[in-house]
Amino acid sequence: MTDTAGNFLRIAFVGFGEAAHAIASGWQAAPARGLRAYDLKLRDPEAAEQVTMRCGAAGVEPVASLEEALDGTGLIFSLVTADQALEAARAAAPYLTPGAYWLDCNSCAPQTKQKAAALIEEAGGRYVDVAVMAPVYPKRHQVPLLLAGPHAGEVAGLLEQLDMRPRLTGEKVGDASSVKMLRSVIIKGLEALTTECLLAARRAGVEDAVLASLQASDPGIDWHARGSYNLERMIVHGARRAAEVEEVCVTLREFGLPDWMSSGTVRWQRTISDLRLDPGDDDLAQRFDAVLRTL
Repeated sequence: MTDTAGNFLRIAFVGFGEAAHAIASGWQAAPARGLRAYDLKLRDPEAAEQVTMRCGAAGVEPVASLEEALDGTGLIFSLVTADQALEAARAAAPYLTPGAYWLDCNSCAPQTKQKAAALIEEAGGRYVDVAVMAPVYPKRHQVPLLLAGPHAGEVAGLLEQLDMRPRLTGEKVGDASSVKMLRSVIIKGLEALTTECLLAARRAGVEDAVLASLQASDPGIDWHARGSYNLERMIVHGARRAAEVEEVCVTLREFGLPDWMSSGTVRWQRTISDLRLDPGDDDLAQRFDAVLRTL
């Protein structure tokens, strides 16, 4: 992959969890070469093997230090947890190649991204606010992306070379993340609401009547399937979702608004995740019974 001047851009990932693996493994025959990744888990002997195997499966070279990952790198995908996005930018800033693009793909508040942008720009990098707008599976590298900031237009062309699906949404850093955060008030909040509602309905023995009433009120949603799916998302990804919604709360407060609903969402997402359950088969009753036995 080359920039607008025809220069080859080496690509690196900072953080190599599910999202980074999905993107890198999706490229395969796309023009992505010289892929490197740095993840804090590589410092942990117990976790390093899993990260190394994940990298190998995606054709990515795991490296031992952030400095090595960023050396000569022109395009950097930051895909850490929401609560580590600012720290990742701070840690990376001293090692950036001048003019390197820092794609902050983390689900965090626009105010957090603006602070990260200041660090990257001061170090000579070019910061881009990126919002990942759908689950990375099954779309992988073709997951829809919103891009914002003064360098977003330049990066969109580079991502298209990689067969990705970027869309420009604003000129200011924070515009893309604002869309992501405020959408999550509903998406992650609906997961918590359906779980709270249907757990109580199951315990009361009236879940069929509750589901029938919901279906009659809003027939555009399959409430039985949505309830099961929403709980599965919380069981599997609740910890990450809780961290994201904490950033939603920051966003709301920074805009001078209360975060009453979203703070409750954080508690539900984290509580379900902390149960450490196997989601099992796609069966609403089985999933809710497993939670009720453990909660």
